[in-house]
Amino acid sequence: MKDIIRDRLNKMEDLEQRRILKDLMTGVFLNLVEYQETLNKQIEQRVFDEVVPLEERHDVYVTLCPREDLDPIHEFLYPMLPEDAAPQTVYLSEASEALARKEEMKLFTFYMECGQQELQSLLKSNRTFHGEIVTSEGRHAITVRLKSSTAYISKIEELYRVFRKNSLPWKSINAPYVFKFVDCVLVGSDDGDAWDKQHVVKELSIHLEEFESYKRTNMIPLWNIQKLDMKTGGFPVPASDRINYEHVLPLRKTGTEHGYLVDGDESHIRYIKRSEEDITIVSPLEKSDSWTVLKIAGPVATRIGRMDFPLFSNNKREGFAGKYARQEGRSVRSKGEIARMIHAFQAAEGLELEDVQVVAPGPALGITYPLNGFVSDHVRVEADKHRMILRFSKHGIQPEQAIFLDDLLSFLVSEIQLAFPEYRCEGEWM
Repeated sequence: MKDIIRDRLNKMEDLEQRRILKDLMTGVFLNLVEYQETLNKQIEQRVFDEVVPLEERHDVYVTLCPREDLDPIHEFLYPMLPEDAAPQTVYLSEASEALARKEEMKLFTFYMECGQQELQSLLKSNRTFHGEIVTSEGRHAITVRLKSSTAYISKIEELYRVFRKNSLPWKSINAPYVFKFVDCVLVGSDDGDAWDKQHVVKELSIHLEEFESYKRTNMIPLWNIQKLDMKTGGFPVPASDRINYEHVLPLRKTGTEHGYLVDGDESHIRYIKRSEEDITIVSPLEKSDSWTVLKIAGPVATRIGRMDFPLFSNNKREGFAGKYARQEGRSVRSKGEIARMIHAFQAAEGLELEDVQVVAPGPALGITYPLNGFVSDHVRVEADKHRMILRFSKHGIQPEQAIFLDDLLSFLVSEIQLAFPEYRCEGEWM
């Protein structure tokens, strides 16, 4: 605008009129132009300051630890279920009432350290096992059955809903441990009618016969997600639409290097903006002192602590081609593109995609299982989908990861399933 004014003034031949117009423009219009330019620069800077959330900031890391070794001040790992930090309690009164109603009751949850196919074979057999409840009164024989635990899988589903609220792309969670937890369910007892409901259960034990060596009690799955109650950095200010309000959450105290997801009622969130120093929530709420936020902590190396179980993640090690493809939102539907997508994950180390084949609809192979069953597809009919068979080979696998091979395969296949929803993706070993 200043250039236009300068050009018009230079074209005026009458110097007196040029002086009068120059004084007029300098005194009135030039201040308005400078004010408008300042506002434009502020808007431009605000757009540049909005950092596109890096995918690495939302990588999820999962491991396992015994309850007695749980570190409440760990640098980046927290229990998936906070209540797991306390020992599981069984109330004899509840167990007795369940038996009287001939209903099954969950006694406790434990981890099975075995391969996924062997575990599924056990669960599908519907076998019963014998156990014992010890109280101050005496010992009581019980009969139990094992069922797959859904407590931790439900937490992953909740995380998916939060990703949707924050308008962020979803990646499958590589958490093989959560699919190996089972619930011990009470199904019967020879002397259940004689139980004294006032007594406290001192000890509870079961014997899984030939599967006893796989049983691991008092184990807790950990991940790098912490639930926080964050307060706003000041009063909400009206948004640019003059309808909603902007609530700013400062991140300096909790760490700007981590990822953050805002959780709350969807009707209270219009959209969320992340900058380097804070999170801005645009909401119709005029007043809100605090917001529930999930902090996805970045992994840090610790010199004191140690991990007894492998640390799994959905982290990628992409190069330029992968980052450019994700930015453009385009994909080349070829075997090479599928191989690039698979081998971008650290979880694919030691695995090699050998072949991709599309076959007619039919029964599943049963080796892999879906990790994103909660992601619904309302457009396609599952039974009519052609099957995409992904064949893998393995090499250089560490012994401690042998029981997780089918789980890692399921994770990689689930990621391809998200990219190719028109097929039913399955994996198998060559």
